[in-house]
Amino acid sequence: MRLKADLTLLLVAVIWGSAFVAQRVAGQMGSVYFFNGARYLLAGLLVLLFTARGTLPNLKRMPRAQYQWMFAAGFLLFLGSALQQAGLVYTTAGNAGFITSLYVVLVPIALYFLWGEKPHWMSIAAVGLAGAGAFLLSTGGRFEVRPGDALEIVGALFWTFHVIILGKHASKFEAISFSIGQLFVCSILNIGLGVAFESSLTFSWPLFAAIAYTAFFSLGLCYTLQIWAQRHTPPADAALILSLESVFAVLSGWLILNEKLAAIQILGCVLIFVAVVLSQFKEWNSGAIDHDHLVEGR
Repeated sequence: MRLKADLTLLLVAVIWGSAFVAQRVAGQMGSVYFFNGARYLLAGLLVLLFTARGTLPNLKRMPRAQYQWMFAAGFLLFLGSALQQAGLVYTTAGNAGFITSLYVVLVPIALYFLWGEKPHWMSIAAVGLAGAGAFLLSTGGRFEVRPGDALEIVGALFWTFHVIILGKHASKFEAISFSIGQLFVCSILNIGLGVAFESSLTFSWPLFAAIAYTAFFSLGLCYTLQIWAQRHTPPADAALILSLESVFAVLSGWLILNEKLAAIQILGCVLIFVAVVLSQFKEWNSGAIDHDHLVEGR
């Protein structure tokens, strides 16, 4: 089951990376909060329609703790997504990608200082490699501080705690209803901020396509898959696998937007792949994943 969960997270990283192209298109059209609110709302409705067969989950049967953690996850999702999109208005995509990927490094650090979970030495080495790889991949080795970087740094903190909450608390509840709940919370908060600070969302077909693609695939599908997969994968390892999003974002940009990769960026891709392999090797080396578990995961 662990292998199946890891492969599921890899699929999530592929889709999230390809969605970066759609978000770049939307980012050129002005709205931050209405764009986020629309796609998270559509994502929640899609999950409800296709996985709950068009009926609302039985709200009375949900434990009170589920409501609390759904709101917490949705609130962190709102903060992370809003700060990331707002930061992109004032900084480059490369800087935003690098800073956001810092959650890969911050997850085991937060687990250690707040939950007392001592990281494996291979995890420490892996997060170092992942951080270096993300830096080379996203910035080409040159990091220039820009006005929006502070927003991206704060956003990375909230992505960190969102990953941890899903790993520690979402696994206690039914995955579909939890996913729908956090998506709706995130949407409502984004729309509320849009009403307060933005003009109405101007319709255009490219923007509609960006909302639809990110809602259906990167949000509705991927966040549901992420909740299920993190039942069987530790938060630190999940963060490392999801860090491959930056690799697939660059590859999608190359294939769709004809963006070129410099040699130093290719080196960054290699470092991230090595980090992910190293994070998994500690499990194989310790015998935590034996042959029976690998067979079960197929």
